[in-house]
Amino acid sequence: MSRSIAGMILAGGRSSRMGGGDKTLLPLGNGTVLDEVTRRLRPQLDTLALNANGDPERFASFDLPVLPDTFGSFEGPLAGILTGLLWAEKIGVENLITVAGDTPFLPNELVSRLQAAAPSSSIAVATSNARIHPTFALWPVALRSDLETFLHTQASRRVNHFISDHPHVRVAFDTASFDPFFNINTPDDLVEAQRLAASLS
Repeated sequence: MSRSIAGMILAGGRSSRMGGGDKTLLPLGNGTVLDEVTRRLRPQLDTLALNANGDPERFASFDLPVLPDTFGSFEGPLAGILTGLLWAEKIGVENLITVAGDTPFLPNELVSRLQAAAPSSSIAVATSNARIHPTFALWPVALRSDLETFLHTQASRRVNHFISDHPHVRVAFDTASFDPFFNINTPDDLVEAQRLAASLS
């Protein structure tokens, strides 16, 4: 478990392809999607928070700080990452790990492998099957000012665009059985997630 790093679960979107609401609170296995995300991530980190907008009380049972976006209104994952960097800076850690809140099967070794791969002051971003997963990354907190400038001056809100402008490494998480970064965007995805959860239990 890393003590020099904090974690942020990104759940600040509108979930429009699911018809709105909180994807993280959808049922999965014996709990919710967020239960599964936190079950996998908590053992990897001492300090963890949730980025979500709206009434934080709906997440009260998870015993996590709930931090709304500090930039704009539903500006996408980069706004959540900025929220995380500001929080990590405040609590005095040098690096932040972010994960998407709709990805319940994330690797159990995500934090250790990203941290081991990242040179000083570089971003480490996860990939699988040659596909980049930009919300699953290690971010030096020193990038906070750069990200603020990017959000205020660039029309793009794509995480990949910010990453490409900075030193970064890619870390492959490939498995033979399934993609650990499978995420839930649609009702059909939820059905598939429930099937996967049953097969992994």
